[in-house]
Amino acid sequence: MNATDAEPPRVRAPSISCFRWPMTGRKRAVCSFSGGKDSCLALWHAQQEGLDVRTLLAMFEESGERSRSHAIPGAVMARQARSLGLALQTRTASWKDYERVFVDALKSLRASGCDVAVFGDIDLQAHREWEEKVCAAAGVTARLPLWQRERPSVANEVISAGFRAVVVCVDSRYLGDELCGREYDASFIRELPPNVDVCGENGEFHTFVYDGPNFSVPVPYTIEGFEDVVTAPEYGSLRYRFARLS
Repeated sequence: MNATDAEPPRVRAPSISCFRWPMTGRKRAVCSFSGGKDSCLALWHAQQEGLDVRTLLAMFEESGERSRSHAIPGAVMARQARSLGLALQTRTASWKDYERVFVDALKSLRASGCDVAVFGDIDLQAHREWEEKVCAAAGVTARLPLWQRERPSVANEVISAGFRAVVVCVDSRYLGDELCGREYDASFIRELPPNVDVCGENGEFHTFVYDGPNFSVPVPYTIEGFEDVVTAPEYGSLRYRFARLS
């Protein structure tokens, strides 16, 4: 499966009417970036609000080859960053030292003038508490542009704003293998079982965004195959199917 060769005319979504930081003394920001739809939408909102987002911060597996959770290869995520016109910083970590590494990265960004960290969480309180904790430890402010939005509203905005994404991971407890590699669109959402969130906010699936209103060009990609991964016993021995991107 390849990204489409013939792209339709690019239609930019209208600006969002929401709170804007004062344009004088704009706050410099970093976006905690997974490469998926929610972090891309949160980034777009932050940019529309007037935050001076310059950097994407992505956490990778210990090998440094693929991102945590979404398993996006470094070269592919670098193409995302180039299309978004932003610098990409990556850090490698196990789940055990993830928090320490993340805080150290934020501290380094704070030292270079970053004031705000943008996150794409919607309504999971435990996630917000963790993000506020690590930001406080680094001396930056957590900003969650999607916070307390209705999940169907977020899903609809991803599609209507022009973000184009492919599902790159499914949790086998919730979804069949055949849904991995599907386009994240209205058809995919209609086919989700009733117990699966339309945003995958509970980890049912993850996405890779290859185009959107703040992308200069679509990111080319290929799905070379699929890989099944079972987590370690301490993480529940859970099975996931991943799409291998190149």
